[in-house]
Amino acid sequence: MLNLSQNGCSVWVASSTELVLTPTAVALGKFDGVHLGHQRVIQPVLQSTRSAQTWGNGGNTLDPSNQAGNLSATPQERIYSTVLTFRPHPQEFFTGQPRTWLTPLDEKVQQLRSLGVDQLVLLPFDKELTALSPEEFVEKILVQQLRCQQISVGQDFCFGKQRRGTAKDLQLIAAKYQIPVTIVPLQTSDGKFLKDNGCGSFESLEDAPISTSLIRQALETGDIKNANRFLGRPYTLIGVVIEGEQLGRTIGFPTANLELPKDKFVPRQGVYAVRVKILGEKADAPAPSAILGVMNIGNRPTVNGTYSSVEVHLFDWSGDLYGKELAVQLVEFLRPEQKFPSLEALKTQIHQDSTVARQVLSRENSE
Repeated sequence: MLNLSQNGCSVWVASSTELVLTPTAVALGKFDGVHLGHQRVIQPVLQSTRSAQTWGNGGNTLDPSNQAGNLSATPQERIYSTVLTFRPHPQEFFTGQPRTWLTPLDEKVQQLRSLGVDQLVLLPFDKELTALSPEEFVEKILVQQLRCQQISVGQDFCFGKQRRGTAKDLQLIAAKYQIPVTIVPLQTSDGKFLKDNGCGSFESLEDAPISTSLIRQALETGDIKNANRFLGRPYTLIGVVIEGEQLGRTIGFPTANLELPKDKFVPRQGVYAVRVKILGEKADAPAPSAILGVMNIGNRPTVNGTYSSVEVHLFDWSGDLYGKELAVQLVEFLRPEQKFPSLEALKTQIHQDSTVARQVLSRENSE
């Protein structure tokens, strides 16, 4: 599967190692969120491929014909910057429970594209993979199948059967094949480096590194400011506008009802100040400008709602949004969802929410 971006660059997505573009420089991990910590792990492979390689095919189109041959790269071969992750998520494999993602596949590809990554490899996480020892994983996957020339991992990376292999083990094993391994220190959001803790845990939130679980925790509590800080960008809900019950129109606040991917992680129920972009359908369309708004996530208890919905009211905008794809950037959590005694009371509250949201978004613009 080849994903094209608006500027013509692309990310090759391989769901099997047989489809991988080789040779590779590999960043290893789960990379859900592609947050600031992930970006630090990816950066070394981007730097190495940019500085040491030229485009072997004379352009910016990825060449799937460049497949495995010799294990070492020749001077003429392009080395592909590659993010290697797992599908399904290891936790989903071991528990049998579906897992939601901060960045479902399309979003992950989009974020990797923006960083300049050439390739995303979705390594099937199955019984065969979990049975591999750390040594077998390096030899069979990284050396033989990916023709890996360089590796980058986070300090807390663990791999192989029963997660026995650590980042330092990877460094030692890869050295036998003359493959350098960069171990990226864990960092907090303020840039402080943390002590090597292997595969262990951290005693307090203040000591915790930027991580997917930390971001999920922030989103679950409505701490949007910190979630966005850890991500390095606003947390965004991307979905298609579908027909709802059109209740908002009857009280003067028309809303767009957003259908999200089923595997998208949804934050705390309640009301948010948001920025919204209407995404273009054409690859060469100009980047959309943001529209200010207010969003509600929840069951709409005032009207005895029976299912959770995501509804967005756009300020100072009118038009037909049905079938359009929206990107809703979360700026600040305003209040939890609550039940009001009447539609008139709900209308009054939405007025207040809109006023507060405008103030928040205006303040954020001036900072």
